[in-house]
Amino acid sequence: MTTTTPTIAPAQVEEPTGPPKSAAAAAHSTLTSRIGSGVALAIAVLWTIPTFGLLVSSFRPEGEVKTNGWWNAFANPSFTLDNYKAVITGSDVDLATYFVNSFVITIPSVLIPISLATLAAYAFAWMDFKGRHALFVAVFALQIVPIQVTMIPLLKLYVQPPLGLPQLAGANAVGGGFWTVWLSHSIFALPLAIYLMHNFMREVPRELIESARVDGAGHVQIFTRIMLPLLTPAIAAFGIFQFLWVWNDLLVALVFAGGNLDVSPLTVRLAALAGQRGEDWHLLSAGAFVSLIVPLIVFLAGQRYFVRGLLAGSVKG
Repeated sequence: MTTTTPTIAPAQVEEPTGPPKSAAAAAHSTLTSRIGSGVALAIAVLWTIPTFGLLVSSFRPEGEVKTNGWWNAFANPSFTLDNYKAVITGSDVDLATYFVNSFVITIPSVLIPISLATLAAYAFAWMDFKGRHALFVAVFALQIVPIQVTMIPLLKLYVQPPLGLPQLAGANAVGGGFWTVWLSHSIFALPLAIYLMHNFMREVPRELIESARVDGAGHVQIFTRIMLPLLTPAIAAFGIFQFLWVWNDLLVALVFAGGNLDVSPLTVRLAALAGQRGEDWHLLSAGAFVSLIVPLIVFLAGQRYFVRGLLAGSVKG
């Protein structure tokens, strides 16, 4: 009698698996893959080509700019600085005056909303008062109001202010006519500024605030000694964003500066480069790069804060 020994199948050893990838990790691995890098490179090249063509056109003679495309410059190279000379010196008003006006308009239009938004954001984030959430939602909803809708009511308010307040627009305006531009840019910027600062402040651990209160710190000390140092990325990000917006603005300057050249920014000068009938449109490319110098310096100087500040409060952890 023979016996057979049963064969035992070898146990399958399961390889240890790590925790499942989060959506953020999966998106990061996809975007950093070769395909994602190739797509990003292609988008960057396509985005850069028009700007490069504008740069080439700014150095081409008027006749060639008006007769053929910028890519023909490589087949028959002919470059000149006449366009830049016309932009800088070809006006009754010195271009430096417009540069100064742009700085005078831009700097207060950045500082005013930042100062008000940080205070308002702290109140919405860490001070309890009746109607706080409803008021914050109302401020947030103001972001969707088109700027064009508010211009005529604001202009009427500046020309005919209530309660006997001084006139801010017109021939008898105080402050040389800059007040209307400063206030308008600040009003348009406050909803986004408050929302951005509020989201950043809400990410500050509550234990940190409670510890400061236990130590006897009031709202003023918490705001100045704890919040403001932590808000540096958000303030810098919004400051860069607002600087670029105001520096490149034309509509608000035309409406609220009243066409006065004494308070007109550089964009007004650039809009007038083409002439009344558009015969000098070839100068616009050179004027665009003259105007681009200052925003480019500002962005490159603070770019490390820009993304950090814009993403503040968008994710946890």
